[in-house]
Amino acid sequence: MAQDAVFVAGATGYVGGRLTPLLLSHGYRVHAAVRSPRKLAARPWGQHPDLRIFAADVADKASLVAAMRGCSVAYYLVHSMGAGGDFAQTDRQAAANMAQAAAEAGVGRIIYLSGLGDDAPGLSEHLRSRSEVGRILSEGPVPATVLRAAVILGSGSASFEIIRALVERLPLMITPLWVRTRCQPIAVSNVLGYLLGCLENPATSGLTLDIGGPDVITYGELFRIYARAAGIRAPLIIPVPLLTPGLSAFWVNLITPVPAHLVRPLIEGLRNEVVCRDARILELVPQTLLGCGEAITEALSETRQGGAATCCFDAGTPCAPRELGAAASCPAEWTRAGDAGFAGGTLFRADYAATLAADPAQVWDAVRRIGGNTGWYAGDSLWRIRGFVDKLAGGPGHGRGRRDAEQLIEGDTVDFWRVLAAEPERRLLLLAEMKLPGAATLELRLSPRTDAGGGATDILLLTSFQPRGLWGLAYWWAMWPAHGLLFPAMLRNIARAAGARIIAGPKVLKIRPDIGPGKRPAA
Repeated sequence: MAQDAVFVAGATGYVGGRLTPLLLSHGYRVHAAVRSPRKLAARPWGQHPDLRIFAADVADKASLVAAMRGCSVAYYLVHSMGAGGDFAQTDRQAAANMAQAAAEAGVGRIIYLSGLGDDAPGLSEHLRSRSEVGRILSEGPVPATVLRAAVILGSGSASFEIIRALVERLPLMITPLWVRTRCQPIAVSNVLGYLLGCLENPATSGLTLDIGGPDVITYGELFRIYARAAGIRAPLIIPVPLLTPGLSAFWVNLITPVPAHLVRPLIEGLRNEVVCRDARILELVPQTLLGCGEAITEALSETRQGGAATCCFDAGTPCAPRELGAAASCPAEWTRAGDAGFAGGTLFRADYAATLAADPAQVWDAVRRIGGNTGWYAGDSLWRIRGFVDKLAGGPGHGRGRRDAEQLIEGDTVDFWRVLAAEPERRLLLLAEMKLPGAATLELRLSPRTDAGGGATDILLLTSFQPRGLWGLAYWWAMWPAHGLLFPAMLRNIARAAGARIIAGPKVLKIRPDIGPGKRPAA
């Protein structure tokens, strides 16, 4: 018989995306709160009979109350570090909403994953905000268990991906003095063990507990441990006192796939020693703790066996405004175009079509491999240059790759794009996450040609761009000549990759099927 329902806020995040299936496997019914239910439903466990998915946002207390009703315990695995603006104030309000909503919904306990760090004047803004959220939850009407962790070692975590990229790409590191700061990393599997263990041990209620692995080391030592586990030469590390957190964050953003909005607060926190001061968790939730070398080996093994189960890039919601062709409307958290009046709310399109002598399944086999190691089927060097420019501007760049080389699901990242829809043999819809003066989508749509006696497929390459002011207009027209060369070449090379002969096209598509007869694209 299923156990009591458990609420998870942040079920599509790095930790929440691993905790939710773990709870389900232990017989718990789970209420998962997400801003986009379609994204969670696309996960391998998204159709589990004991999972209920709720459209809810921590900024909307009423939605939290509705999602938490019938739950005895609630996990709070949310932070706003990547949301832009004043993330501390955003987190403060979200925590207050969570505390009040839990009380109104009749929840008995909250479990929150926070960050280690002594609450002193030199504490970074990120760690101070995490600590403040824990305090708000603990002082609320519902008892809270606060777990404080330092560096989480697991494939796909922001910290791990930074370490991986730096060690594998830099034989020589000129680093700030923070490389000598002590930390106490913990394997993501042990973090999950503590989260589950606190649920199953009511004695942890109302406590703030430090969690960490068995090793207390410096970041420089952590780099060398990674190199040994990966079987590569350890980098030569030269600490210097001149590099500021800002310069360090800029450099790390260029070298690693982790975006600038995550890098900067993480780098600023490296000056703070993050070591467990409280060992009570070892008796309350006993488990075998992995050392740093074991945790890194486990993470590398997960990557080699087909990609990380979750990744720091997972955060976000696969939604876009209806004007950009998304299947559903939702709060515009992916993009805020904010056109000035003189931009006229213009929506530009560049659409192309071809007919291939192959069935949709054969063509989809090529489409679903787009990006990552496969590339973009045309102009790969131009895509890489665009990615480098995006990195300089603080965007994600071209280095995120893909979660899985063979399959795509909603919410996945593909280089500097996000999957909004992945319908096998029908359509792939991508939203641009690179720095742009506007919002852009790219869609590949397949449909069988019934009038060709079978065995033929129409493939449409549909692009949309909603400019933001004059810079957006200038950007579109500057890129227009490249689009005319790049997009037809993409269709030709997709046909080649699918082993399909081109029957017709590629040609400019004057009328988009979903626009309606007699209505033409804006450009």
